[in-house]
Amino acid sequence: MHNRKLRSAKLAVYLYLGRRHYYNSEGGAYAVHYTCNKQQHNLKQFPKSIIFTNTSTRTMSKHSYTLKATTLALSLAIFGACSKGPATSAYTLPVETGVSRTLAEHRNQTLRNVQYDIKLQIPNGKTAPIPASETITFDLLSKEQALQIDFKEQPSHLHAVRVNGKQIPIEFENEHIVIGPRYLKEGQNQVQIDFTTGNLSLNRNEDYLYTLLVPDRARTVFPCFDQPDLKAVFNLTLTLPQDWKALANAPLQDSLLTGATKTYTYLPSDTIPTYLFSFVAGDFRKVSNSDRGRTMHFYHRETDPDKLKSIDPIFSIHRDALAFMEDYTRIPYPFQKFDFVAIPDFQYGGMEHVGAIDYKASTLFLDEGATKDQLVGRSNLIAHETAHMWFGDLVTMRWFNDVWMKEVFANFMADKISKTTVKDSNYDLKFLIDHFPAAYSVDRTAGANPIRQDLANLQDAGTLYGHIIYHKAPIMMRQLERLMGEQAFQEGLQVYLKTYANSNATWPQLIEILDARTPTDLQAWNQVWVNESGRPVYDCKLDIEDGKISVFSISQKGEDGSDRLWPQLFEVALVYNDRIEEYTVNMDQPSIEFQEVIGKEWPLYVLFNSSGQGYGTFPIDARGISYLPKLQNPVMRASSYINLYENMLNGVDITPDMMRYITLLQSANEQEELNLKLLTGYLGDTFWKFTTPARRAEIAPAFEKNLWDAMEKQKSGNAKKLLFKTYQNIALSKEAQDRLHQVWEAQQAPAGVTLNEDDYTSLALSLAVRDYANSEGILRQQLSRIKNPDRQKRLQFLMPALSGDEQVRDAFFASLKDRSNRDKEAWVGAALSYLHHPLRAASSEKYLRESLKLVEEIQLTGDIFFPTNWLQSTFSHYQTPTAAATIRTFLAEHPDYNPKLKGKILQAADHVFRAEKLAR
Repeated sequence: MHNRKLRSAKLAVYLYLGRRHYYNSEGGAYAVHYTCNKQQHNLKQFPKSIIFTNTSTRTMSKHSYTLKATTLALSLAIFGACSKGPATSAYTLPVETGVSRTLAEHRNQTLRNVQYDIKLQIPNGKTAPIPASETITFDLLSKEQALQIDFKEQPSHLHAVRVNGKQIPIEFENEHIVIGPRYLKEGQNQVQIDFTTGNLSLNRNEDYLYTLLVPDRARTVFPCFDQPDLKAVFNLTLTLPQDWKALANAPLQDSLLTGATKTYTYLPSDTIPTYLFSFVAGDFRKVSNSDRGRTMHFYHRETDPDKLKSIDPIFSIHRDALAFMEDYTRIPYPFQKFDFVAIPDFQYGGMEHVGAIDYKASTLFLDEGATKDQLVGRSNLIAHETAHMWFGDLVTMRWFNDVWMKEVFANFMADKISKTTVKDSNYDLKFLIDHFPAAYSVDRTAGANPIRQDLANLQDAGTLYGHIIYHKAPIMMRQLERLMGEQAFQEGLQVYLKTYANSNATWPQLIEILDARTPTDLQAWNQVWVNESGRPVYDCKLDIEDGKISVFSISQKGEDGSDRLWPQLFEVALVYNDRIEEYTVNMDQPSIEFQEVIGKEWPLYVLFNSSGQGYGTFPIDARGISYLPKLQNPVMRASSYINLYENMLNGVDITPDMMRYITLLQSANEQEELNLKLLTGYLGDTFWKFTTPARRAEIAPAFEKNLWDAMEKQKSGNAKKLLFKTYQNIALSKEAQDRLHQVWEAQQAPAGVTLNEDDYTSLALSLAVRDYANSEGILRQQLSRIKNPDRQKRLQFLMPALSGDEQVRDAFFASLKDRSNRDKEAWVGAALSYLHHPLRAASSEKYLRESLKLVEEIQLTGDIFFPTNWLQSTFSHYQTPTAAATIRTFLAEHPDYNPKLKGKILQAADHVFRAEKLAR
């Protein structure tokens, strides 16, 4: 019997008007009008003919069934009034703010061979205007429409526009330079623009700046066609202060000194989308390294001698990652060069600019006190950005609704790279801890979003980013790889990369390639995993007869109560005194009978999701809690910890008091560092989010003592440091705070613990938020201890948020309403976490409503992660009914609120709503 899979046929719609036609590649007609004799008729109602034809032949089954091209012509009579004279087209694309999908599709159909020649004159400092000029060269297939060039700036920033050598009046509307068809010609065109650059995405500082243009921020700096499927070549010229250095996508062609300035001219770049265009300029140090036939250049501002010892490992990790990707994809590194830069307080961990990767400096530069998690995290970050060179840069999503594709493969490949290149790495454990808690933190909430989301306008693309695309998507992809088999999956990816190299692709196009390599119906599988949000909840029925298992059934339903099915594989273990028997469950039905274990001896307990690969919440066998220390496999322990926490949040079997006790007990025994980090994170959460202030004060002294004892009991220096940081996190009693102050003042860490400058700064901040004696003096003294100017500026920014004076904190919060005071987004997020610390909740709750009112503006003016960072830093630790009411009232008062931003609010507020029920 054949496994036939009927797939949808994609129909293109051609609307014919004599010899002219208009085409929508997604199958939906543009708003075309037909005009004659002063009467206007919608062409969708009165065309001369409409022809439907499929644009891609799609296989209907695994065998020989093919959907044949179908042409359907419908001849319709045009009213007599229209026959009296020649028809003329009055069709115009609307000029909307942002970059609408309609505009993007039209430009994709009519523009080819785009090239930008950009010249910028960058002064010292951060306030002086940056004069610029550019020439945009492109081939135009049809000049029926006005040309829209995106530029999100004030009209005053535009000084002159010349088209094909002729200066024309500047027409500027809704963030677009509009050029009428009469100035254009079919074939090659040139548009020259003199302008002042926009500052929104230049990230200017006194002695350096850098671009960060994903997803649609190129248009905030220079006029362009800001969409991912119009890849272009960039020719860049930068004039800089002579003591500055610069890094761009392409290799340097030449440089010229002229008085107090220096001009860098770069070779033509590789063909890249606008969001990957990048340059960094300023007071940087440059380090070069040549090995394995490739020279790399690294730019940084680090001054700490201990951290500078990281440079050689940083180069080495990059080379290992490149070697893995070339071997896995069978495609050599596809671009001209491979350089990177470390930027203080960069907004993200990294950004995959072709030839010029940006990293957050603190993630790359680690000293001897770095934990295993930090070392593995650095390797994973580098591997992630390196993998992007193939997934995202070589093959780019067509539209940002598929932005998750580049991120899922970057994370997925990074995990594979770390598996082979990081010494003593536990791939399964790292994958579980990195991805599952983060994915659950969104997917369990009322604001959960699917992996693949709709996107009508690119200005909203930033709202698509979050834990779902970075963490649930790799889980989904690993399940898909397991379903297909590693070899078939790898071969499918190789075909995908070679088919769409230097071009653009969609998720359905990749699914089609993968679908041809498995008998499973991936279209149905794709629906629940990719196109819908949420997770399954598993239940079981287990009967015992004569000491043996007689019935074992497993069922699932959606956490929302739906009957949806998540097909997946996971393991269930029967734990005995002398052994563990592990079995694979193929959960491809709503309910299954687990026949493999029928007749098995009744175990000490049953451990669900023992391999940590199943997605959802699983039943708890309470008998297993006392046996956790005896589980030798760290993955089994981690899976148990995660499942206990998720069931606690759902109010099933585990209370916050029980969870706090379990995590404290296990922290003293857990020898795997990654697991210890997971445990201490849960411990801090239950203490601050789900324990009332009165209860905290009651349990704190004993809790602190147990933590300190657990730290001294651990043998590993990294484990000791994790527990010391947890002690610092929860310290409430005067005795604990005095102990922290003694460590800070003497700069003498507890035995076996290594602390660096950043750790002592963190201690000073912890004391200040607790209103410890002479807090302001402590902060000032710590400021004098810091030698690096970038880190000094960070602490200076944070100090008002930590002030013991409520009026100073009020003024600091009020200052954040001015966009210019939010430029350093990482600093703002850190400041908010102290401003809204649980110990300050009584005085900071008044900021909540104003914080919500700012979210829409922050989404439009901040970078992609800033709205989430703003909301999480604000709401993470509130537990009062009044805080929950503030959020609910705000949303009720704004019924037409941007649904994606509403989702972000609900995600951030999830713990607030749960705390209403759980906090004791």
